Amino acid sequence: MLHTFRIPLASCALGVVAALSISAPAAADPVAVTWDCQAQPPIGGPQQLNLDTPITGSAPASVPAGSDFEIAAESAPLTIPSSAGGNTVRYLKDLQVRTPVPAGTALRGVTLTGGSNLGTGVPTTSVSNGVVILTVPGTLAGGSTIQLPTIRLAVTATAPAGSTITSTLAGTSYADPGLTFTANVKILFGGIDVPARCYTAPSPVLTSTTVTG
Repeated sequence: MLHTFRIPLASCALGVVAALSISAPAAADPVAVTWDCQAQPPIGGPQQLNLDTPITGSAPASVPAGSDFEIAAESAPLTIPSSAGGNTVRYLKDLQVRTPVPAGTALRGVTLTGGSNLGTGVPTTSVSNGVVILTVPGTLAGGSTIQLPTIRLAVTATAPAGSTITSTLAGTSYADPGLTFTANVKILFGGIDVPARCYTAPSPVLTSTTVTG
């Protein structure tokens, strides 16, 4: 009997990914980002979809070699879909966004500012193998509009004068994603988790800073 739900589950997973569009703040100049996403329903094969979301980065245009500065990445409000593929989206959970520590810098710390309507749990950051991971544990209710926290990296310019320091998103494949989340969709009298893994190829440059002498 579960086999009859294979197509709705797959289409629901894709619908959730498609509905996660981010609207840019009017005063910002966001960088266009295209995520290549793969959703894996519990029944049936993986499903693929492209997701376009702008992300706004900020950093100084130039800094002296050896100086401290800040790189920030900010998203605009994001609406969680209430339904997709004919199924009700109960919530999203365990949303993670990954960004590498820029080459030519030494990381001094990571802070989060802002963020709203993020459900249960408190957003956190961690650093693993040179990658900063923002985790929003959820749950993020279907139909709600959320604001992800702004990620702020405190770094020191270790690159020599004449170099350019760029910040990007992490992820090179479905096995090495830059964006992940799990959608819980209503099926009959319960919910089923549908995980999604996304990456960008090539990863766009969010900020660029020239190192001066």
